[in-house]
Amino acid sequence: MTPTKTVLISGASVAGPALAYWLHRHGFAPTVVERAPQLRDGGYAVDFRGEALDVLDRMGLLDEIRALDTGMGDAAMMDADGRQYATLPAAVFAGDLEVLKGDLTRLLHEATRADVEYVFGDSIATLEQDADGVSVTFEHGAPRRFDLVVGADGLHSTTRALAFGPEERFVRHLGIYTAIFNLDNYLGLRSTGQLYAAPGKAANVFSARADTEARAAFHFAAPEGLDYDRRDRAQQKRIVAERFAGEGWEVPRLLAEMDAAAEFFFDANAQVEMETWAAGRVVLLGDAGACAGPTSGRGTSQALIGAYVLAGELAETGGDHRAAFAAYEDRMRPYVAEHQALGREGAERFFLPAPTQEVLDMLAADAPEHARTEPIRLRDYEPSS
Repeated sequence: MTPTKTVLISGASVAGPALAYWLHRHGFAPTVVERAPQLRDGGYAVDFRGEALDVLDRMGLLDEIRALDTGMGDAAMMDADGRQYATLPAAVFAGDLEVLKGDLTRLLHEATRADVEYVFGDSIATLEQDADGVSVTFEHGAPRRFDLVVGADGLHSTTRALAFGPEERFVRHLGIYTAIFNLDNYLGLRSTGQLYAAPGKAANVFSARADTEARAAFHFAAPEGLDYDRRDRAQQKRIVAERFAGEGWEVPRLLAEMDAAAEFFFDANAQVEMETWAAGRVVLLGDAGACAGPTSGRGTSQALIGAYVLAGELAETGGDHRAAFAAYEDRMRPYVAEHQALGREGAERFFLPAPTQEVLDMLAADAPEHARTEPIRLRDYEPSS
């Protein structure tokens, strides 16, 4: 009898737990390590299209995901004096199904925690490969050994840095920074949002969780990139506050809310470009190896589909990582390339002058066609159990 293969997955956002789900179904023994001390609840809404919905259905989670749909309707475009000058149709910014990222992460964790080992509050420190496996040391836990390691740890992947090299070799900045934070729904929004645009800047706020709370975001252009500490939230909040000082609409109140927010995210909009996603027994998944950028609107779908394909190819090959990783890349590369093209196009259009209602209506009419990407055909990988 072939022994069960052990797989260490770094990252407990979307790609990591989704991969753990399918690996367990195929008879592997996954362990997920996450730097954060608990599940991350922050973040904006994410949407799903096409084959990603099929993956959720195959996981038996589609009905639960639909129950978490934000139900977001049209949003109001606001001027500096707080007057609405246009309506942004929901079709422009929403997919076939939209949920808060924190809700999706929680649901994936609940679907896997009984069968998957989760280690929170720790991170990979070193990786050492040999012919039979990977020896891993951690920042806090005892060293362990695994058959395979998967980096599903996002744009700033530690796994990628350890196995492939420094971040600057692979990350391509798209010229935009975004801050996202939780706040009370003080505007009394009902399944809607408000958006404000100024040259090189944009801000928005949307209701969340049945209108009991809200999510807000600041976006600004910085083509040359910024020098800041990714772990220093106070510094990041100061950067945003300086960029938006003196702006109208609800910006002063939102800056105050941001300063007090416990759940806060700040990062560059960027893509990851790599010639290969595998190095021996280590492979990358989701944003860690192929980030398309938030402006693509495809990151979550790509993570779910990539997890399904990677686990399936490992099962098809009986755990032969060389053949499985090659097949995974072969199937995913064209899909990723199209998403990254969408991400670059979206970044170029992001700070165009505030559109008229006629232009917004035209975008809404074109949205179904624009959302259609070259589909990836999902194979049926027969689960072991």
